[in-house]
Amino acid sequence: MPEAATHETTTAITPSPHRFTLRQRIVLRMIITAGYGIIRLIGPTLRVCVSREEGAQQTVDQRPLIVSFWHACMIPATYICRNIGVRVMSSNSYDGEYMGRIIRKFGFVAVKGSSSRNAVRALLGLRRALHDGWTVAFTLDGPRGPRYKVKPGPVALARSSGVPMSTFHIAVDRAWVLNTWDRLIIPKPFSRVLTRFGKLIPVPPGTPDEDLDRYQQELQDSLDRVREFAEANVNKVGSPEFPYGA
Repeated sequence: MPEAATHETTTAITPSPHRFTLRQRIVLRMIITAGYGIIRLIGPTLRVCVSREEGAQQTVDQRPLIVSFWHACMIPATYICRNIGVRVMSSNSYDGEYMGRIIRKFGFVAVKGSSSRNAVRALLGLRRALHDGWTVAFTLDGPRGPRYKVKPGPVALARSSGVPMSTFHIAVDRAWVLNTWDRLIIPKPFSRVLTRFGKLIPVPPGTPDEDLDRYQQELQDSLDRVREFAEANVNKVGSPEFPYGA
């Protein structure tokens, strides 16, 4: 995986500064420094295996794709998918601001918006990114849940862009689990990690509105399936069946 993002990766679609109080800015800086440091320290120790369903994307950095995963996986996903220029929707909330700034340090590019506010502007920015050949990603139950429940953004984007949807889940055999709505996982050093990709899901450009629910359910089923597989098999990582590496 590339270790350095290109200049385009770090500057394209960069959001404008957001104003916060002095106290918020101080706390923001502390959270960003701590979050970046934790990921940077723990990430290289992780023992990662990448597994795929038949018909799934072939490499982590394959593009363009519309990739969806659950919010709980954000920390290991930030390290595993670092420095490949993935475009992500970043919430305008305070939480979204510090997460957006952390992931930008790992080569992601934030597009401002959320499922509830400025969604149209963000989806247009993501569509432009797909047109330019980049992969875009959704933490699909974020930023505030409900947990493990998909939202319609990726399906609409897939229909309008002609780019297929992909899914993945990351399971960790040893982790700290935060007492938050998403049960955010922080891998412990030297943990075994299983990343499972689901098969690609194309949405034909001419799909009628009444058929979109079927593709949304297919996306839900795929995310449920890869999560169940990863969590059931993460303890086998390192075995001949699940060797380390991609």
